Formats: sequence, C-alpha cells, structure tokens
Amino acid sequence: MTRFALTIEFDGGPYMGWQWQDHGPSVQGAIEEAIFKTTGEKTLVYSAGRTDAGVHALGMRAHVDVEKGLSPFRLMEAINAHLRPHPIAILHCEEVADDWHARFSCIGRSYQYRILNRRASLTLEKGRVWRVGPHLDADAMHAAAQILVGVHDFTTFRSTACQSASPVKSLERLNVRREGQYIIIEAAALSFLHHQVRSMVGCLVAVGLGRWTANDLQAALDAADRSALAENAPPEGLYFVRAIYP
Repeated sequence: MTRFALTIEFDGGPYMGWQWQDHGPSVQGAIEEAIFKTTGEKTLVYSAGRTDAGVHALGMRAHVDVEKGLSPFRLMEAINAHLRPHPIAILHCEEVADDWHARFSCIGRSYQYRILNRRASLTLEKGRVWRVGPHLDADAMHAAAQILVGVHDFTTFRSTACQSASPVKSLERLNVRREGQYIIIEAAALSFLHHQVRSMVGCLVAVGLGRWTANDLQAALDAADRSALAENAPPEGLYFVRAIYP
C-alpha cells in the first residue's frame, strides 16, 4: 500500500462541493471513480478542506492509499485520463509517508476571493467571479479587514450548519487589493469556519460600497450573532488556493 499526495485544480460549478453528497455530484466522488477505473480499488480520497457547491480550487491537497504498483506520474496521468471531461485536474502527485494526512498534517490554508467590479454583465468570467456593479473602495475594505485579523469569536461569520466545535478562530491574514477592475481578497488561517470567508467578504463589500463603516464591521464581529451579517458572498468567487505543510 502506497500513500500518494495529490494537488488538485477544479471548477466547482458543476458540483455540490468537495464531499460526497446524496443529492448531486461531488469532486471527491469524481476523483474516487477515476481512481477505481485506474486501479480497480475502492478508495477514499481525503482532502485538506471541504469546499461548498460552486467553490473552486487552484491547489487543493488530498491523499489516497493505493495497492497497485504505480509511479506517481503514471497514477496522475491515468487519473487525469479518466477524469475527462470533468473540469478537474491532478496537477501533481507524489509518494508520502504513511502517517502523512492531507487534513490533519496541514498547518495552514489560504483562500482567494475574486470580485469583478464593473457594470457590464459577465461573459467569459461567468461562474468564476462575483460581479459588483457600483465602485468599490478597495483601500477602505483593506483597512476594515484588519479588524478581523487575529483571534476572535467569528460566530457572526459562521454558517448555522457549521460543525466546528468552537467559533473561535485565528485569522492570520486578510488582505484586499485592486487589480484594474478586479478586487482580490486573500485570507489565510490554520482553519476556517463554514462560510467564514464568504461572510467576511460580504461585509467587506458593504464597506467598499459605503453602506458600512469600519465601526459597523467591528460591531458585527462583537455581536457574535449571525443576524448581524451584512450578506454572504456567492460561492463562485471563492478559490481554495493552497494548503501548507511542515
């Protein structure tokens, strides 16, 4: 039995999220089916994090145990062949120690949220960004975002369906910048609550539009109450970027 670490890119639009679901297709299910077609083995693929329906990944990390004798390159090529035409690709595959775990060995995760700040409708980027028509003040958004950096009770920014044992998380970084018509929001932490990034983005957009001030964001954080949220940003602008390991 060999444990392989996978680096995965996917378009989350067609899926109900990473994890197996009874009511629709999942990224995990598609990859496990491709591995079965490659090896004839029923396997479980463990990821560094779960993504919601419509959320994308640039570099999701996962692992799988395989009995069949295959090199990492041959396994990657075979999985990719069986994944087509799914919008999922294995970018890298390597052998790792038997005790390496994509989720539990991970010491940091980063996400990126992309907003296209223009009045015109989406064409090429449909399903991959959140279009916000009115002008957003990226500098005000970044300044307000620093309120959320550090250790806080993030109940306001937590889905009611979140299964985390505690709403307290340590947010290492939350940066906002403008690149032409794009607003890029980057978040990094050891782990996140369900919907935390999307909820923070929704509140930062309220600041960028001038509907909220930094004080309003502080009040929402202090409230520790989901009803204090401005809005939950849609999933299509969110990307899992990177998982960090020792």
